[in-house]
Amino acid sequence: MPTPLVSALVVNHNTKERLKECLRAFFNSTDVPVEVVVVDCNSKDGSADGLETEFESTRVLKQHRNPGFVRAANLGMQECRGRFVLLLSPQVAVGPACVGRLADFLLVRPDAGAVGPRLRRGDGSIDTDARRGFPTPGTSFYRLTGLNRVFNKSRRFNGYQMGHLPETEVHEIDAGSADCLMLRRAAVDQVGFFDPSYGMDGADLDLCYRLKQGGWKVFYLPTAMAVEMYQRAMRSNGHRELYQFHRSMWTFHHKHYAEDMPAFANGVVWATIWARWAALSAAGRLKALPARRELQRKAK
Repeated sequence: MPTPLVSALVVNHNTKERLKECLRAFFNSTDVPVEVVVVDCNSKDGSADGLETEFESTRVLKQHRNPGFVRAANLGMQECRGRFVLLLSPQVAVGPACVGRLADFLLVRPDAGAVGPRLRRGDGSIDTDARRGFPTPGTSFYRLTGLNRVFNKSRRFNGYQMGHLPETEVHEIDAGSADCLMLRRAAVDQVGFFDPSYGMDGADLDLCYRLKQGGWKVFYLPTAMAVEMYQRAMRSNGHRELYQFHRSMWTFHHKHYAEDMPAFANGVVWATIWARWAALSAAGRLKALPARRELQRKAK
């Protein structure tokens, strides 16, 4: 079997129909040599059944338990043979020529350790996680106070979502999203892959931070496009995801910033992160209260 230029790495758990749609879009998106490595995290819906027969150049690594996204991705990376590795969520469908354009970009930019596409949500809006700055204490404060929304075109106040840069132009970013991000394998081998300290959120931020610390650049390529086949608001287990997101933000801060800050400042950051989590959790419960009461009324 010839060595692929691009390996798509897909971590799957109970996403049967979307996974197949994701793989069809991937194979239809490129004319360069590719392979797919699917790490199936003990799915119960038959997600991994028949994939190797239906899709050529596809290997499935079935796990007898769910190790979580980060550990599953780390297992899959060891099996990827491509010069470039495309992190791809089974919930994402890449657009026409997306894979080839990302690979071409890495071929002509030897300083690039990663490049991500323009990623749209199911409702047509831009997923801002696909091009973002690092969550420094300053950017976190601006988000908490809402200054990023008031001055959404400001480099200073909305640097996390890079509101000062047009989404239609190629530019360097701090970090992309593991939902769809192409990595240079040589860069990953240099800095290491995902840190198991993180859950599903934050590991991609941490990887991009280490890539940039290692001298690599991360880019956003708007001519390569992909679409999320779901609405984030419809995800299940939202309270757990909210907790994991804020835990990852503290992990990122503690790993990369805390050593250079006084203990009091670190305490303020910790308190701010968890105060935000508490406020959003309370707001979510209040929002869900009418629906819960309606279900209780019907059950009587």
